[in-house]
Amino acid sequence: MTRLAIFGAGRIGAVHACNAAAITGVTVAHLVDPLADCQALATRLGARRSSADDALSDDLDGIVICSSTDSHAELLLAAARRGLAAFCEKPISLDWPTVARVTEAVEASGIRCMMGFQRRYDPNFRGVRDRIASGASGRLEQLVMHTRDPAPPPVDYVRRSGGMLRDQAIHDFDQARFMCGEEIATVYAVGNCQIDGAIGAAGDIDTLAVTMLTGSGRMVTMTNNRRGPLGYDQRLEAHCASEVLFIDNRPQTDIRIAGPAGQRTAPPMDYFIARFEAAYRAEMEAFAAWLQGGPAPLAGIRDGYEAQRLAEAALMSIATGQPVDVGGGWHP
Repeated sequence: MTRLAIFGAGRIGAVHACNAAAITGVTVAHLVDPLADCQALATRLGARRSSADDALSDDLDGIVICSSTDSHAELLLAAARRGLAAFCEKPISLDWPTVARVTEAVEASGIRCMMGFQRRYDPNFRGVRDRIASGASGRLEQLVMHTRDPAPPPVDYVRRSGGMLRDQAIHDFDQARFMCGEEIATVYAVGNCQIDGAIGAAGDIDTLAVTMLTGSGRMVTMTNNRRGPLGYDQRLEAHCASEVLFIDNRPQTDIRIAGPAGQRTAPPMDYFIARFEAAYRAEMEAFAAWLQGGPAPLAGIRDGYEAQRLAEAALMSIATGQPVDVGGGWHP
């Protein structure tokens, strides 16, 4: 039996806890969250509501880190010291030297460490990536991604999560590497605050555009917004030599209503939890399978490091108005 402790019982923590508990051969032994009222969830899962120290001192196989961002680094280091496998939501830390230090420590420890880039496990995103990698589409030449939230998040969340680049857009930076199959060489970004003045007052942006080039010249374009008139807007276009691959918004239903005045379709799924429900389930199954002797997952801690390195480069580009050459091991 694989025994896990879940750190964080908020929105995404509850998703991961329920998905882990549903896997044959996995027990959620501890649920750790000093801030959330998670006793009902712990009872439903048959878990103990515990302190971090109590959970980490138990006989565990791994931990799932989906607590506040400022706790990720220390929990990863604790896992490394104890030889525990770790699944960690992004980002590793909001402080770049800490990101580098933790990544090196985790890799040196040899523990299994998976990062929570769920889009890699979405059937559509993975299908596009696999088709490109197979050569069936011809060489990928241009990649275009749109990520727009339904509405701006609370300002308190913006302050503690790392902001638009390290929290929201980091998934797109990860997909750029994943889809292209090579490292990014140049990052140029522009960003400002057009939607919510409170976000700007907190020192963040709510509107972003990024252009990147890979070492071989592939082009990547990202547009990110904190408000989408469509609702949750998550689309991708991969322009290849032989064909163009599209991922469109997933509708809440597939029903189409037609009449004399025209046609109506359902709006997109309301937010990322619903849109990527299957992907969240698949990534937790992959983590559990890895702990039980299965293959390595699609995203490790070095992928978390590299995606955040691109986010930091984009922040520098916005600040300076200049592209940033991220080749040759650049770091902020």
